[in-house]
Amino acid sequence: MSFIQQAILTKKAALADAISEPMGSISRDCAAIWPQADALDRILQDAIKNIPHCHLLYAWDINGIEISSMVQADSIDPSWRGRDLSQRPYLKNHLPFKGVMLSSVYMSQYVPKQCITALQAVSKNNNLLGFIAADFAVADLLQDAHLTAPEMHWQQFRGDPAVRGTVFMQERTPSLLDTHIDSALDLIYRLMTQHGVFHSKIHFSSGRCSLWLFDDPYNYRLHGVDEVINPDICLTYPVCAYPANAKITPEQIHHILDEFKSLRFADETLYLRSSSINIINGLVGLTFSCDGSHYMPADEFLQKDLSFWLGTLNTRADVKRSK
Repeated sequence: MSFIQQAILTKKAALADAISEPMGSISRDCAAIWPQADALDRILQDAIKNIPHCHLLYAWDINGIEISSMVQADSIDPSWRGRDLSQRPYLKNHLPFKGVMLSSVYMSQYVPKQCITALQAVSKNNNLLGFIAADFAVADLLQDAHLTAPEMHWQQFRGDPAVRGTVFMQERTPSLLDTHIDSALDLIYRLMTQHGVFHSKIHFSSGRCSLWLFDDPYNYRLHGVDEVINPDICLTYPVCAYPANAKITPEQIHHILDEFKSLRFADETLYLRSSSINIINGLVGLTFSCDGSHYMPADEFLQKDLSFWLGTLNTRADVKRSK
């Protein structure tokens, strides 16, 4: 299971735990008077305050027809009674015969918000009568949320099949950046270690470099070869102490850039097209001529040598499949 999948499941489990008891209580109260619309409205409006972050409650039968009003804490809207809800996103999944089920995030038709709906089955004498739906705005659920650092591990993504299929019909064309690669990589090293650049992306084939700074992380700087080999460019970047929270050391940056150069020139058919370094999250990114991409922690990248990328792949067909 990926980090993202685990994070989603954790947030949904926390929501389900918080609402299962009040939703179960509402279900039992509604079952006693089902399907009396006015009585359902009174129960729902009285109960909505007991469900954290819920902004809308409503009831519908087993055919997806709404039988209550749209009930909010301060209003009751009967105009939706009798409306067919069977095409709503949460009805595309298997519905619960007991307990609570949470939908995926979707755009609400009733309020212009991204929502999650919790469905609670309503039963009487073991017969399913319908469901209570509780809507939660994603913005409300995430008010007190904090970003969690993603798990860093090697990830590989296959590129465009059209590019992969013709990779062995092409050959690397030397770029202007290739001609000045030592000067360019040396300057990038100095910008990252002395001038506050925390993320750099080098486009070898097209001859450009994108840089992100600590002091201005929302705007990246884009430089062509003439600028990225000009030592005076350092005058446009403030001097900045190397960050204490960096996951990559200056020495590692030097070795990583050397490896980028090696991968760029290692083979005339399978070669590095672009690469990136982020010293804060510690990731190195690589995109090859076949359009295949790799992302891995810097420590892991530095443990690989050319044999990992090229030498262990003895035939061009094997190279093609691996990338």
